[in-house]
Amino acid sequence: MPKHAKLPSSIELPPFWRRHFVVCVILLSSVLTLVCNRVVVVAPSGSDRDHYHNKAFRVTRVVDGDTLDIDAPDGDKDTTRIRLWGVDTPEVARGNKPGMHFGEQASTFTKNTLADREVYVVLSPTDTRGKYGRLLAYVFLERGGEMFNEMLINQGFAYADLRFKHHYFNKFRDVEQRARRSGVGLWADVTIEKMPTWKQRYERK
Repeated sequence: MPKHAKLPSSIELPPFWRRHFVVCVILLSSVLTLVCNRVVVVAPSGSDRDHYHNKAFRVTRVVDGDTLDIDAPDGDKDTTRIRLWGVDTPEVARGNKPGMHFGEQASTFTKNTLADREVYVVLSPTDTRGKYGRLLAYVFLERGGEMFNEMLINQGFAYADLRFKHHYFNKFRDVEQRARRSGVGLWADVTIEKMPTWKQRYERK
C-alpha cells in the first residue's frame, strides 16, 4: 500500500477514537475492573428444606428461650437464626423493657440445654420462615429423640403458641394443658396479667 494511502472506511477508526485511542482503552479497562470487583457471586439457590431439614448443626448462640443461632450460613450471614416453631417463651429484659414472668428461667434453661451442642433441625413441609426472616424449626436433641420445643412446654418454660397452625399444633396444646394441671414451671404462680398479650386474649375469650 502506498505510504500515504487512505485506509478503507470499513476499518478506519473514527476521528475521535483515532485521536484518543490509548485514553479510551485505559478508561474502558478501568470500568471493567471496577465492575468485576463489585460482582457478587451468588450461591446456587435452594429451598430451606434442602439446606436444613433433618440435618445436624451446632448451636452457636442462644438468644432467649425460643430463639437460637446455628452454624449454617444464611444468605450473607455466617449463622442461621431459628425461631422454635409452635412455642412462645416469656420475654427476657432488654434495655429499658422489663422481662416477663419466667422469662429468665426459660432463657437459662435453653442455654443450659442447647448452647454449643449438636441438634437436629426438622422443618415443616410448607411454612419455613417467620417474622423477620427467621427459620421456623422443630429442634431435636438427637435424631429421632426428644423434641426441645415440646420439652419447653412440658416443663413449663413456654406456652403452646396458638396464633399459628402448624404440624404439632394439637399435640403442643395438649402438652400445655397437662403442664398447667400439674402446675410445673411458670404455671406454679402465673396470672393472666403476667402472660404475653396474645395469650391474655385467648384466656379471656
